[in-house]
Amino acid sequence: MPPRGSICGRRLDDHSKDLSPRPLRERYRRRTYPGRGFGPGTFASARRRFAVRTLSCGQAAAVWRVDVKPQDYSARAAYRPPAAWYRRLNWLGVLLTSLGLAPRDAVTLQVRGRTTGKVRRVPILRTRYRDDDYLVALAGESQWVRNVRAAHGHAVIRRRGARQVHLEELASTERAEIIAAYLRAGQRRSGAEASADQARFYFGLDPEPSIDDIRAIVDNYPVFRITYEAEDTKVRPEDD
Repeated sequence: MPPRGSICGRRLDDHSKDLSPRPLRERYRRRTYPGRGFGPGTFASARRRFAVRTLSCGQAAAVWRVDVKPQDYSARAAYRPPAAWYRRLNWLGVLLTSLGLAPRDAVTLQVRGRTTGKVRRVPILRTRYRDDDYLVALAGESQWVRNVRAAHGHAVIRRRGARQVHLEELASTERAEIIAAYLRAGQRRSGAEASADQARFYFGLDPEPSIDDIRAIVDNYPVFRITYEAEDTKVRPEDD
């Protein structure tokens, strides 16, 4: 199962105060659509209650409790849509990653919708491997994957600011090492038990999969290499 009592792999304090998320939802509303979502370590284990904390523009933290079920991406299908509860909480991930309140490998990916032309945002984990950064699509042929392809790889990465990037999709033969690095990063963030949960629920693998085990499932997990534009490249207003 996903790591217990954590969001994007980081442990949360278990507060007892229950507050409604509605005011923050209205203030920081973001559009959601299938295929968006957090990476491993985002939510707690099945049916367990835990506190989710966020900040309102530097003000005091608001905390409430939610019941969640594990998000399972292990099915061998082209697209594995997230559960309804997962999509409903997507706005929270966008808020935390955009403001830099999540761990440093959590970011918001921003790309234009391929049919509407509207800006779409998805919270996602960025994986470091051999001096390059990558994005792994846990849900497979998700909406953000198809939007990135339609945009010819042009996108924006947000974390306390915005930066233009180009996303290059890797061939299946190049993906296994990146997914292995993804799992290692999860273990560093949340420990061995959490890493085993990630391997099982997100990739359908044993707790310590071999590289050959990972190669057997790579066709179901698109992976993109991130190339950053120059530091002084500004995000155009129409992209915001």
